Amino acid sequence: MDFSLTEDQQAIADLAEQILKDQATNEREREVETSGGPRFDKELWSAVSEAGLLGIAVPEPHGGAGLGFLEVAAILEQVGRYTAPIPFYETVVLGALPIAEYGSDAQREAWLPKIANGEAIATAALVDDVATKATASGDGFVLDGVKLCVPAAELADVVLVPAATDGGGTVFLVDPKAQGVTLEALATTSGAPESKLTLAAVKVGADAVLGTAGAGEKIVAWLTERATSGLCMVSLGACESALDLTSEYIKTRKQFDQPIAMFQAVGHRAADAFIDTEGIRLTAWQAAWRLSAGLDAGKAVAVAKFWCAEGAKRVVHAAAHLHGGVGVDKEYPLHRYFLYARHLELSLGGGTPQLLRLGRLLAEEAA
Repeated sequence: MDFSLTEDQQAIADLAEQILKDQATNEREREVETSGGPRFDKELWSAVSEAGLLGIAVPEPHGGAGLGFLEVAAILEQVGRYTAPIPFYETVVLGALPIAEYGSDAQREAWLPKIANGEAIATAALVDDVATKATASGDGFVLDGVKLCVPAAELADVVLVPAATDGGGTVFLVDPKAQGVTLEALATTSGAPESKLTLAAVKVGADAVLGTAGAGEKIVAWLTERATSGLCMVSLGACESALDLTSEYIKTRKQFDQPIAMFQAVGHRAADAFIDTEGIRLTAWQAAWRLSAGLDAGKAVAVAKFWCAEGAKRVVHAAAHLHGGVGVDKEYPLHRYFLYARHLELSLGGGTPQLLRLGRLLAEEAA
């Protein structure tokens, strides 16, 4: 099986890497993280937008490149490699992809050009705290409920909100600044902005329905697969960088006048981290490819997220241990990869929920 990117796909990945390598430096990220605001680099966001990366999967009539999920995945890997403080995953995967797939002509025209040129940030609220309900009212709906862990909500211009209606689940496009919407910033493991979103009698029009009323279950399932796969690609990038840092460190750090990489225990631990990273790479790209090709990807996504949860945890723990005290120094970039991997481990379900989901899928297949 060949997971090599095409020349065009590799060029996209290389462009993303060059921009992030130049601008998402450890020093710049420290500056953003200590600024007192959300972990968001506006200058980097502008650079990514100007390079056309935000519109990579936006259809050409709406100002994008009209490419697929595999190209998005290639960029997400680089976002993870540099733990870039930009809401690329949220805006492109959680926002642009479902709007492009299910949005009305008016919704696409309203949001996709703005997303492609960096004027709008989007996200989705996929985790319920208090079940969200939408009650028909006149020619629109009234939303009530509470969503947890909504990524980049405090930065967003639009939030995709699934809610239960009398006709079944429905997804709504909600303005996070609308009357009745309250955002409460949450402390996260990685420092990436997330919020608790409370909806109290929030009025939306019929034009806020994504797709059709009652189609929410299908849309959420479609989106969740791509969202989960996207997290796996970010995790892969973080593990790759953690492994690279560790490889260089153990080759230069000396004990008893020789690099610690020469010690058998260190070599074995590093080798195990390498194997885990390759497992994450294989499963993450397999899931992304199946999604991009329009193939059934449920089992592949569950397997990839299991490796993202369990394998990445082992990789970053090994990296921290092999670095000794340096591994917990916040002036050194390794801590950021550690925190990112642990954050992504549980986002949209950790290892055990993925195995349970995989088991259900296999049982349904055998029935």
